[in-house]
Amino acid sequence: MNSSKSPGLAGFGILKNTTCHTEKKISVFFSIIFMTVGILSNSLAIAILMKAYQRFRQKSKASFLLLASGLVVTDLFGHLINGAIAVFVYASDKDWIRFNQSNILCSVFGICMVFFGLCPLFLGSVMAVERCIGVTKPIFHSTKMTSKHVKMMLTMVCVFAVLIALLPILRFRAYQIQASRTWCFYKTEHVEDWEDRFYLLLFSCLGLLALAISFLCNAVTGITLLRVKFKSQQRQGRSHHFEMIIQLLAIMCVSCICWSPFLVTMARIGINESNSKDTCETILFALRMATWNQILDPWVYILLRKAVLKNLYKITRGCCGVHIINLHMWELSSIKNSLKVAAISESPVSSKQINLQPLSSTGQ
Repeated sequence: MNSSKSPGLAGFGILKNTTCHTEKKISVFFSIIFMTVGILSNSLAIAILMKAYQRFRQKSKASFLLLASGLVVTDLFGHLINGAIAVFVYASDKDWIRFNQSNILCSVFGICMVFFGLCPLFLGSVMAVERCIGVTKPIFHSTKMTSKHVKMMLTMVCVFAVLIALLPILRFRAYQIQASRTWCFYKTEHVEDWEDRFYLLLFSCLGLLALAISFLCNAVTGITLLRVKFKSQQRQGRSHHFEMIIQLLAIMCVSCICWSPFLVTMARIGINESNSKDTCETILFALRMATWNQILDPWVYILLRKAVLKNLYKITRGCCGVHIINLHMWELSSIKNSLKVAAISESPVSSKQINLQPLSSTGQ
C-alpha cells in the first residue's frame, strides 16, 4: 500500500490513518465560490488584455500584453480544471477508493497541480525579463521581441512546465493522495526515497528561482526608469513602461505572498521530512494561500490600468491636496517616440545635438 510504484494503490494507505479533516459542506461551498470568482475575474481580465492587445498590436507594449494574456489564460484553466476536480472530490465525500481505483484521477489532479502552479510563476518571471529588456535595450527589444518570438517563449514555458509535471509519471512514480484526502501531489509523508525528495525540491527550487528572477529584473527595470525620469525632461514614450512596471510589481508581490509559504513548506519537507513540523493543516493552509494567486492575478490587470490609476491619482490629489505625479506622464505615445527618448537617454552625443537645436533655430 505504501509503495509509490504501484499506481493502482498509490496513496490509499493514507486514507486509513488521516488526521486532517475538512467540513464537507463548507469546503464544497468555498470551492465553488472560489472557482466561480476565479473564472469570472480571469475572463474579465482576458477581455481587457485582448482589447488592449488589439490597440497596441504594433507597439512595444504588445509583447507584454501577449505574455500577460497567457498568464491569465493559464490561471483561468487552472480554476476550471483543478476547481472542477476539487468540487467533485468534496461532493463524492472524498471516497477515493470508490472513484480512483486505477489512480487516473489522482494522477491527472497531481499533474494539473504542478503545471498550473509552476506555469504562472514561470510566465511572471518571463514577463519581468521581457520588460527589463524593453526598458534597458529598447532597440533590441523592438527588433527581436516580435509577436512570433513571444509566442515561441510562451510555448516553451508551457512545454517545460508540462515536462516537470509529467516527470513522476515518466519515472513510474504515482502522485499521492494527501492526508486531507482533498488533493494530490508529490509524496509529502514518510518521504524516504531520494527521488521523492528530488521532486519536492525541484518544484520548490524552480518556483523560488522564478520569484527571484522576477524580483531582480523588476528592480533593474524600476531603477532604469527612475534614472531616465530624473535625467531627461522629455517623458513621452515612458508612460506605458510605468504602467507595466506597476503591474509587474503587483504580480510579483502577490506571487511572493501567496506562493512562498507553500514553496518553503515543500522544500522543508524535501530536505528533512523526518524533522519537519509541518502538519496536514499547515500544508493545507499553504495550499489555499497559493490558490489565491490565481484569483488575485487578474485583478492586477483589472485595477492597475492607466485609466483606473489616473482616477485614483485624482481622488488622492483631491483628498491630500498634494501634487504627486505629473499627469502628462500618463500620455501614451508611439514606439517611435519611445525609442527616440531611449536613444537620447543612452547617447550623450545625441543629447548634446538635441540641446543645440534650439540655439541654432534661435540664431536663424
